[in-house]
Amino acid sequence: MERTFREQLFFLLMCLSVLKGDSRYIENNEILKDELYSFFNSELKRETPEEFMYRRPLRCLDMVAVEGRFTFTAERPQLSCAAFFTAEPNEVISVEYDNVDIDCEGGDFITVFDGWVMKGEKFPSSQDHPLALYERYVDYCDSGSLRRTVRSSQNVAMVFFRIHNAGSSFTLTVRKLVNPFPCNVISQAPEGSYTMVNPQQHRNCSFSIIYPVEIDISEFSLGHHDYNNFPKHGLPQRSAPGCAESGDFVQLLGGNGIDTSKLLPISDLCVSFTGPTHMKVGCDNTVVRMVSSGRFVSRVSFSYRLLDSQDLQTLKLNNVEDFCFNN
Repeated sequence: MERTFREQLFFLLMCLSVLKGDSRYIENNEILKDELYSFFNSELKRETPEEFMYRRPLRCLDMVAVEGRFTFTAERPQLSCAAFFTAEPNEVISVEYDNVDIDCEGGDFITVFDGWVMKGEKFPSSQDHPLALYERYVDYCDSGSLRRTVRSSQNVAMVFFRIHNAGSSFTLTVRKLVNPFPCNVISQAPEGSYTMVNPQQHRNCSFSIIYPVEIDISEFSLGHHDYNNFPKHGLPQRSAPGCAESGDFVQLLGGNGIDTSKLLPISDLCVSFTGPTHMKVGCDNTVVRMVSSGRFVSRVSFSYRLLDSQDLQTLKLNNVEDFCFNN
């Protein structure tokens, strides 16, 4: 794998860029790999003692992985800022506005987005999020005291803000809340294991790993009344005709963005099995996506690890995931 590909991989995880243009919802962003590492340091990841809340200044381009109070004070006009928030897969994020001193009439704004926006692409995609796109943006200047707390639908959220005057400031109080039935997830780590369960709800859920990974699917259970139209073995079927028609299946997707609707299908899984199914995906983003009709309890368990350079070179030469190197 070329070095440029590796760099693209890491800034996709936290593209804190910025944010070009003057639109109210700034959505184009870039970040370098070295900047990403500075956000994922040990200081940010340390545990917060229960007796007091962690506090620190909020940067114009920032990533927050802990609970606490984060205050932004403008030293000069800051017109293109964004802060990304992330939690564990089984958590959602609560963002509360405090001590807001900005000039809404002068063009300042603070907007919470339910999800992440990177290079104009959104996670979760509009197809997989329970809210309409316009409902996912909550602007302080529009809602004011009527809605001072915004809660995400998944383990990631972000805040766009624009401040014109030096000295203007605001504070965000960030808390993490347990989500008993997590749906859409972005993984914080390049390795781990996860079980995705859909308890008879009509929704689509995605687990996004923003790394090239080796993935093992160990258990796969989907409800179907009749398996006669499906293959008799437990291997994944790429573009199997029966999967989409069944209404309940799992997709393995790959690509170089975060919008699952724009990723390319690698495999469709539509028959239950127990036992390892092993695949290597050399994409910037590897996604396990569960499509559910709501008629059945669906479950898929998998583990994953970061591919090393030798694995990536092999994939680049002659593997099914070659399209990731050409897009």
